[in-house]
Amino acid sequence: MTKTIAFAGLGSMGLPMATNLAKAGHAVHGFDTRPEAMDALAAAGGIRPESLAAACRGAHALILMVVNAAQARTVLIDAGALAALPAGAHVCLMATCPPDEVTALGAEIQASGKRLVDCPVSGGVVGAKAATLTIMVGAPKEDFDAVAPILRALGDKLYHCGPQVGQGAVVKAINQLLCGIHLAAAGEALALGEKAGVDVATLLEIVSGSAASSWMLKDRGARMLMETPPVTSAVDIFVKDLGIALSAGRTAGMGLPLAAAAHQMFLAESGSGNGSSDDSRVIAAYRRLNGIS
Repeated sequence: MTKTIAFAGLGSMGLPMATNLAKAGHAVHGFDTRPEAMDALAAAGGIRPESLAAACRGAHALILMVVNAAQARTVLIDAGALAALPAGAHVCLMATCPPDEVTALGAEIQASGKRLVDCPVSGGVVGAKAATLTIMVGAPKEDFDAVAPILRALGDKLYHCGPQVGQGAVVKAINQLLCGIHLAAAGEALALGEKAGVDVATLLEIVSGSAASSWMLKDRGARMLMETPPVTSAVDIFVKDLGIALSAGRTAGMGLPLAAAAHQMFLAESGSGNGSSDDSRVIAAYRRLNGIS
């Protein structure tokens, strides 16, 4: 069934996601602070609204593909999106946010007569373009069922992680915890190979095909050996996401020593002025630590 959807945040992931919704037959009113992003969506079959409030009026759902919870709050409260949405509308928060902040935002949204669906994604720009994102939903079953047809136009792996808002955010935090640890471990292993003087390309081929392998090693390993790898995901993304994982651990009363160690390596690389570099550059933090030129 065709839905009227407001979409806030037409960035590198948001624009292809909104485009896929339009291709699926939905009426997508896309809003972004950059007029050229709204123009691009309109050219792809979306609708260019006069304002954020205009995008939200009459919408069945508002999708927030923003940077963090603070930006979501700015869109919803300060910019008036929540007030403009009709009663009973669903707010789909697809950003990676701390679970406790998602829970607090959900209470505010419910108090206004709308419903928050906590639904962060994994898969990056590639998954956004191909509509193959993994979507992790924390929401009551009736809310999950209401937005599932919309979300299935964005990803082919849709999971209901629990009936409470914030549970999707917890699952995403755990996903990022593992990604960050695996990525830091790959950097540590390859840096050790460099320090020991072995052929690192051969080392990478061996470990990528053995029980030592991981998805992150296979995906990022070759870029770790490049002098200036292309940026697919920045170092600062893992500074943020591992920070969220550590926050979730504090809320649960659980120590996360491996996540903390990985977080420090990404922080070190970011602090060296390379926060916007590809996240595979975490290997450079190990090189500096160990005097590897």
